[in-house]
This record gives sequence, structure tokens and C-alpha cells, in this order.
Amino acid sequence: MHQDLQALKQRVPLLDYLRRHNWTARPVGVRQEFVGLCPLHPETQPSFYVNAAKNVFYCHGCGRGGDLIRFVQLSLNLSFREALVYLKQQLGLPEPGEDEALRETADLYRQQLGRHTEALDYLRSRGVYDSRLIEHLSIGYAPGGMLYRHMISLGYPADLLIRLGLIHNGKDAFYRRIVFPCFDAARPVNLYGRGIDSRCPHRFLPLPKGGLFSWSTVGNHPEVILVEGLFDLAVLWQAGFINATCAFGVHLTQAQFAQLSDRPDRKVFLAFDSDLAGQQASDSLAQRLQSAGLNVGIVDLPAGQDPNTFFAAGRSGAEFDHLVRSARRL
Repeated sequence: MHQDLQALKQRVPLLDYLRRHNWTARPVGVRQEFVGLCPLHPETQPSFYVNAAKNVFYCHGCGRGGDLIRFVQLSLNLSFREALVYLKQQLGLPEPGEDEALRETADLYRQQLGRHTEALDYLRSRGVYDSRLIEHLSIGYAPGGMLYRHMISLGYPADLLIRLGLIHNGKDAFYRRIVFPCFDAARPVNLYGRGIDSRCPHRFLPLPKGGLFSWSTVGNHPEVILVEGLFDLAVLWQAGFINATCAFGVHLTQAQFAQLSDRPDRKVFLAFDSDLAGQQASDSLAQRLQSAGLNVGIVDLPAGQDPNTFFAAGRSGAEFDHLVRSARRL
């Protein structure tokens, strides 16, 4: 969003905007500076300076200054958000939408992750430590208390943040949670938050979760490992199993099932939790996939484990690969 604001101000230089609104000025000095009567208050001696190179203004008479957006705010008595809407209307540009809000939120959380040791410690406790993987998955952290102010300052309306579920009961919905953005191809469609303590349960936004995670790349593999959650996927990718995807649970949507069964020669390995519910879900899904013509194997993990806890306990990629190659068929 910061880049969008800069691009907006470049498309409408402050000096050009002022001249289109009948501001007259004379150049002063040699640094692209101009002076004229202040448009913001009555005066008889010019005290309103514009630096065209920096795209800013300052009035020595009323003491107000800033950039193009600030000038529009002051001159038309608008909020920051209203000033953005006004300028974009002048250019025929769309207002910020859902995709941009989700992307901006994910970017903010990604920037916060490295600043909070409790978040990094939690990731390590879950077996996720590779910095390249963390960057690749755009994993972030929501410390709380900053999202609303940040997004409002960038021009996003409060009703959009509430409608998306980013703000819940006046607070950051992902407070004290590790955050994974979920993409459908390159488009952000949801965010998943995992609390770093038991007081903050896991949470999705009240939006569709999209298809299978990273299916645009994983779907090219002839063998696919399907897991329940994003921490399962993270440790598998970290161990080199980049053919792993997840459905954000054990129950596939119709669209996810269609993705998984889009080629009859695909082998699918189900690596769900080893508890009773996970195994029942594995058996049920395996039957459906086999009926669709796929070759399906069920990965039997040690009792009480899922892929995440398997690797977090110090097990190796070779050990997991052995379980995959020994997968049970119905």
C-alpha cells in the first residue's frame, strides 16, 4: 500500500495539482522551489512554499505543511481516507479492495515476525526454523494493537476491515498468533492464525479458504502428500517434501477434491493425524479417491503424532519417506 500511495502522488504532482486549482507562484532559489499566497488561509504576503522535487509544501504563515494528500485533507476538510478516495476519483482509479487489504495485512505481520522473540521461539518449538522457508511461506506474527491504526492510515475503511474479520470486537482478530496467508494462485484469499499460547485458539477469517494450498505448483507432481494443517505442511516442505499440500482440515471441499483427482495417474498419500478421527477421515477420503481412479496410500504415523509433531520430535526426512513408501492401501 505504501508503494501505491507513492505512485498516486507521482501521478498527481503537488505543483501540478495546485496550478490546476489556480494557484500562482514564482520560483525561488535553484532547488525547484516556488512561493505564492497560501490557499489555506487569507494573506497578502506570499508565504506558501512548494518544493517540486520533494513534492511537499509548507506555509510559514499558518505553519501547516505536508504532501499532496495532506493538502487535499486541509483544503477540502477531508479525512485521510476521504482524500485518497477524492484523488483516486480524479484519476479514475478503484478504491482499495479486499485483496489489497489481505495482502497489506499479511505484509505487516510478516514484517513483525522477526521483531518478537516469543513468535520465533514458538515456531522453533513447532519444528519450523528455516528462514528461507519462513520467508517463502510469508509466515508472520500479529502482536496486536497496531493493525487497525496501520490500515486506517493507509486509507482502508473500518467497515472493510470488520467485514473481512481482520478486526473483531474492536481488536486485532489475530492477536498473539502466528499468521499464514492462504493464496489461490497469487491472490490472497484468507489468513490462518495459530495462537502461541492456549488462550488464543487457531482462527481463519470468515472467508472461503480457496483450493488446496499452493496447488499451482504442488499439482504438477505425480505424487502428492496431503496433510491436515499448515504446520504439517511447513515441516514437510522444510524437510524437502515440496509435493505436500493441505486442505485446512480433513474434509475436502468439492473444488479441492476435483483438484486432487484432476489426473488419473496421480498417487496420493494421506498423512493425517494418527488419532481415531484422523484415521477415520483418511479411510473415508481414500475410498472416495480410489473410486475416482487414483492410487491412494495412507501414511501410518506413530501413535499420537501428526507430521508436525513427528518432525518437531527430531525425526528425519528419511524416516518419514520410509513411512510414505510403506503406506497402507485399503
